[in-house]
Amino acid sequence: MLDSSLTCTSVVQDWISGWVVSRGASDPVARPWGWTIDVGQPAQVARHVVVDADEARVCEAAAQATGEGWWLKVFLPEPHEAPEAQVCAWLGPRWASDAAAFLMSVELAPVTPGALPPGYALRTWTRGGVVRVLVAAPDGSLAARGQMGLAGEVAVADQILTTPANQRRGLGTAVMRALQRQALAAGATRAVLGASPQGRALYESLGWRTHTAFVSLRRTTGPTESH
Repeated sequence: MLDSSLTCTSVVQDWISGWVVSRGASDPVARPWGWTIDVGQPAQVARHVVVDADEARVCEAAAQATGEGWWLKVFLPEPHEAPEAQVCAWLGPRWASDAAAFLMSVELAPVTPGALPPGYALRTWTRGGVVRVLVAAPDGSLAARGQMGLAGEVAVADQILTTPANQRRGLGTAVMRALQRQALAAGATRAVLGASPQGRALYESLGWRTHTAFVSLRRTTGPTESH
């Protein structure tokens, strides 16, 4: 179920504010259709974030992302059953999309630590405004991890991962609860994340609410299509 108590744009702004901290990206630059963020990674040079997206706004942003390594994050103003198909139809074959994801948020409150299976160990630290959580398996290998970028009252969860061999053991819950506890202790009052379709059920079980779906697209070297 979607929550319309907050505007999509305000939640996107919260998400951007902490995401740039988490990824060490540039401050967002305002555009007529949203924002531009420099990321500076080989697989992601920069990204445009498009809000209240329609065909004209999306194509205008895409026209200013002509090199390989550019990404678009597209937030449609109303729910769509297949938002990735809609956006891809506007852009043509030079843009490849991932499955639609979901923008979610939660009001931070004290939570009990998540239980770990015997032999697993959870460690946390904060550096450069980023809270990090590591869960080590009994043999010391990576079992799960996650981080949150802190931006004043907002914390943005990012890069949440449980390795395949360690799934279905409650590690995702333990990571999220540890991140929320650390973010609350750092002064954050609310948290935001972009959830995959697979992760959405976990976050909803932990009290997160869904605001809207969005589409991530990356520039490819395919043939050009005019609009």
